[in-house]
Amino acid sequence: MSSERYLNHPTFGMLYQVSPGNEGKYIYATLYAQKMFFLVEIKQKEVFFEVIPYLDARNQSEINLQRSRRQGSEEFPKWENLFRQTFL
Repeated sequence: MSSERYLNHPTFGMLYQVSPGNEGKYIYATLYAQKMFFLVEIKQKEVFFEVIPYLDARNQSEINLQRSRRQGSEEFPKWENLFRQTFL
């Protein structure tokens, strides 16, 4: 399994990666409150943050789980664990 990924948001502090998103973007959540979700795009030397609703983050995370399960990904247990900790 790969290691956990964290980013520092300039306003909301530490974020952790919840799931890969669409089109090379990633879903991150605030580390402490776990109430705000961001779609993050990393391009060369810039990081772009877009706030997304809880249900959108959960939906994209479920899609990632289904894809990982179908592909027999070694990272499936990691994503499943993060999903349960974050959304259930």
